[in-house]
Amino acid sequence: MTSSARPAGRATPARRRAAEWLAADPDPETGAELQALLAGDPVDLERRFEGRLAFGTAGMRGPMGAGPLRMNRVLVRMVAAALAERVLQERDEQPRVVVGYDARHRSDLFAADTARVLAARQVPVTMLPGPVPTPVLAFAVKHLDASAGVMVTASHNPRADNGCKVYRRGGRQLAAPVDAEISRIIDRTVPPAESDLASGDDPQITDAGDDVVEAYLEAVSGLLAPGGPRSVRIAYTPLHGVGASTFLRALSLAGFDPPSVVAGQAEPDPDFPTAPFPNPEETGVLDPLMQLAAETGADVALAHDPDADRLAVAVPCGGRWRPLTGDETGCLLAEHLLRRDGAEQDGRHRLVINTVVSSRLLRSIAADHGADWTETLTGFKWIMAARSQRAASHDLVLGYEEALGYAVGDVVSDKDGIGAALVMAELVADLKTEGRTLSDLLDDLHRRHGVHASGQRSIRFESASRDEQPMERAMAALREAPPAELAGAEVTAVHDLAAGSGDLPPADVVVLELSGIESRVIVRPSGTELKMKVYGEAVVAPPAGGGGEWLRTARVEARTTMAAVLDAAARHVADPERQRSGTRGRTPQ
Repeated sequence: MTSSARPAGRATPARRRAAEWLAADPDPETGAELQALLAGDPVDLERRFEGRLAFGTAGMRGPMGAGPLRMNRVLVRMVAAALAERVLQERDEQPRVVVGYDARHRSDLFAADTARVLAARQVPVTMLPGPVPTPVLAFAVKHLDASAGVMVTASHNPRADNGCKVYRRGGRQLAAPVDAEISRIIDRTVPPAESDLASGDDPQITDAGDDVVEAYLEAVSGLLAPGGPRSVRIAYTPLHGVGASTFLRALSLAGFDPPSVVAGQAEPDPDFPTAPFPNPEETGVLDPLMQLAAETGADVALAHDPDADRLAVAVPCGGRWRPLTGDETGCLLAEHLLRRDGAEQDGRHRLVINTVVSSRLLRSIAADHGADWTETLTGFKWIMAARSQRAASHDLVLGYEEALGYAVGDVVSDKDGIGAALVMAELVADLKTEGRTLSDLLDDLHRRHGVHASGQRSIRFESASRDEQPMERAMAALREAPPAELAGAEVTAVHDLAAGSGDLPPADVVVLELSGIESRVIVRPSGTELKMKVYGEAVVAPPAGGGGEWLRTARVEARTTMAAVLDAAARHVADPERQRSGTRGRTPQ
């Protein structure tokens, strides 16, 4: 008998686990979904219970729904129970966990459940006031010297998703080995029943009030040079997220005029009516913002993702507006900060950090200013780990990743779209006093260090069961048979980071170096979504005394080369014959 023909009532491990899950589920909607799964096709039930959402590059995220492979109140309670056990193992005399949440569907319920589970286990909880940006939570963990923090958010994921990010003491994202320890505790945790939770008004649960937000605003305002220019016209969107209120307060405190805000995206809305994929990197998402910028004569256009930990920047360019890449924004911020703050002082070294999939232009900028540069794996937990290793001798100037994440200084030990936006506004205002723009400064960097063109492609997969493992199969195929050439450029070296490389720990990443103009391609599976990511960079070195004509020609060459090798690499990774399964990659985007 095939699995699809098994009787619906057969007591399989999946059915037993589903029944246990249903008994602990307080949510009528997901409870009904579980009842339907129990009454339906056993194969569907087994697929839903064959694994569990795990901590990825930036927390745990996934579609909302029933079972351990979806985000729901049962899983959130299990994570909270595991966190409580891990916090109590540290034998902190005054343990405390800070909990915050964004404005997505069920975020408030997930946050309340987290607090009630922790309180029932005698772990005091501080709840942040209402929906807040993720960097406020990361700051609060550090500011309050808490044992840990939980932020309920799916960041820029599609509107059907939710998730949670767990922070360690100091406000750093959960990282190895603690993430694996908590995962093991989750795997042996029985789903807490309603009777296992404290009441919502338990004395172990206290509200932070607005003073924590005020402290955050004071801290990020301190990232700016005192008395600097503040004249800049800003167009802004929070993309239906929670960033607007905090960012507008930060601008006012720092002395900037209020921005023009995209009216249809100004208020938090979990349905994301104008941006179902509310990622500023997605094509078309910033169109309303750039239209507003053109209409208002803005100097710069700024966008936060829904939890405001990322920043997108767009600039006027030849009569139109164009978004800067994350690498362009990161390098502009680094140049500004290194130039603004001058040379090293008191024997402390200046440090800039970016990731293996980010532009190598940052390395050249750092060397030009006598600062140190280091490279990490993808994800801010790695950036902050590298910063921590050098804390005794270095001051962090900037850490960034090409996916629009930036940390300026040590105010927040994670990416912070609000602090980065303030510094970007300061940079635009500084340039404006000189009659210059961000594009002019980018030209300077390319003339000095060469044109660096970077980009990425995503290969999304349909939902797959654990035994299909489309991303694992794609990476295995790439390792077994890497391409000999991409877009006519010979692949001269293949660097498999599975065993680590230099200062980089082991990672599921493959780097391809290409002949011709300096170029490379990096391939890795996403840590938060069912997709492969392919990154590319091409560099055209500057000639001696290169002028404006060289710059225009070099940009065309670099961008053309980068796009061609990216497209070729994405086609290679997405080749259905290499997948050898029923799950096929979509057209690369």
